[in-house]
Amino acid sequence: MVGHAATDVPPTMAVKIFSAGVAACVADIITFPLDTAKVRLQIQGECLTSSAFRCKGVLGTIITLAKTEGPVKLYSGLPAGLQRQISFASLRIGLYDTVQEFFTTGKEASLGSKISAGLTTGGVAVFIGQPTEVVKVRLQAQSHLHGPKPRYTGTYNAYRIIATTEGLTGLWKGTTPNLTRNVIINCTELVTYDLMKEALVKNKLLADDVPCHFVSAVVAGFCTTVLSSPVDVVKTRFVNSSPGQYTSVPNCAMMMLTREGPSAFFKGFVPSFLRLGSWNIIMFVCFEQLKRELMKSRQAMDCAT
Repeated sequence: MVGHAATDVPPTMAVKIFSAGVAACVADIITFPLDTAKVRLQIQGECLTSSAFRCKGVLGTIITLAKTEGPVKLYSGLPAGLQRQISFASLRIGLYDTVQEFFTTGKEASLGSKISAGLTTGGVAVFIGQPTEVVKVRLQAQSHLHGPKPRYTGTYNAYRIIATTEGLTGLWKGTTPNLTRNVIINCTELVTYDLMKEALVKNKLLADDVPCHFVSAVVAGFCTTVLSSPVDVVKTRFVNSSPGQYTSVPNCAMMMLTREGPSAFFKGFVPSFLRLGSWNIIMFVCFEQLKRELMKSRQAMDCAT
């Protein structure tokens, strides 16, 4: 993301933050059913859902959800998801280059500066946006098959009930696993994308345009899914759990291991990759093009005045 064509105007921090937020929201709207399928597959095996909802595969999960709970259920929690992307993506992606420059000691950014930037922006994004993550997962996981009355009736109802029944700390439940997950995702996703893009451009395999961004995003999505899947599953289980179900995050992981075996940590891997891969492609392509067009428009306006 640090490279740009010689004819391009380097994007400002405001343009990067705005472009990242918009691009992430577009990607979320398109890929949200995959995220819902991922959450449902990840919570299979818990006592609350094991008998109520069983399905196999991404397509099977989506079809079963649409048939039993209605197509709208695939987008349950979307408002919270968009709020999450506005806070998460705009910070962790929009500020990545700026923070990387802070850690850069030489003329060219090193791998260490890229990782440091990923760690910093990922951590800040989690602490600010964790409540949106909790609400999104709760709404995606809840099913009317558990009973006639849903756990929450909507996004803001979920915020209110969680805050009143579990305290404000309930909105930050699962911050530790989510922080770990996002640090892994941010470092792997952004650093891999950045390195892949630089390699393709420097070796003149592809120009700094849509095909290059597409290939870089696919590679980044796969690497990120492999490394983040175990933490992601634990995070989903812990965030979705009722009070007292798990005493801590390690307890949640240990119970998963003893009850379901090591494979439990990779439940929902295929939808996770499909989700991250497609999300990365849409987000990065939109992000790169949007910030470029915004800077061109700004330059045209400056010339006109």
